[in-house]
Amino acid sequence: MDLKLSNKIVAITGPVKGMGEVITRAFAEEGAKLALLARDTQAVASLEQALREQGADVVLVACDITHSDQCERAMAHIQEAFGDVPDVLVNVAGGSGPVGKSGAETTFEEFEEIVRLNMAGCFNTMRAVLPGMMARRSGKIVNVGGTFGMRGKAGRMAYSASKWGLRGITKSMALEAGPYNININIVAPGMVDGERFRSKVCPDMAEKLGISEEEAAQKHAADYALQRISTAQDIADACLFMASDRSRQITGADLPVDGGWAAL
Repeated sequence: MDLKLSNKIVAITGPVKGMGEVITRAFAEEGAKLALLARDTQAVASLEQALREQGADVVLVACDITHSDQCERAMAHIQEAFGDVPDVLVNVAGGSGPVGKSGAETTFEEFEEIVRLNMAGCFNTMRAVLPGMMARRSGKIVNVGGTFGMRGKAGRMAYSASKWGLRGITKSMALEAGPYNININIVAPGMVDGERFRSKVCPDMAEKLGISEEEAAQKHAADYALQRISTAQDIADACLFMASDRSRQITGADLPVDGGWAAL
């Protein structure tokens, strides 16, 4: 299926950490023009260079998404670089917040920090890009949420709250942007098999339960209907679909990519 993303201007926040690099590379493989937004541009420089060597048209933009003025400058930079505002915005950047703390144990500072990043950060980038998309009467926004924003999770209150809030932002702004032919959706990963899962999540469970790390991985997989953990590529594929015109009649939706947990 041709997703027709070639030469589309795609702005991606959090383009290198966690699943961000896989998502970025997936859009590059589709021939998109890439604007990589990052607070730490040095951390993205090697990826930018690699993409250039592969023939991608890419620009690296310094931007702390928790600051609205930086987001506005970033969108102006992208328009200057590519001659138009982004066709697609993919909000990958985010954090996990305190893990294993109850709501009563979570400090206000911890709560505020993750809500500012996961909610306000996405709001800032959306607010910065939407005027241009609305003037052009086309655009796609894909927010990477999380399944803990669809079902509650003990010990992850702050993170869960931030992702529930992102759902509200997404759905409300989808209603507002719909008349301008703009789709806004959420892709919600469950557990993703990657560095954190293998080096942190599985070892922690293995130690707690007195089992091997592989048994811990299998125990996590057993929570899902498909009995397997999602990969970063699974998330990237969902983002590609939501960013393409193949999803033209989908907006304000939550798409859990978790092997069957949040929706079942």
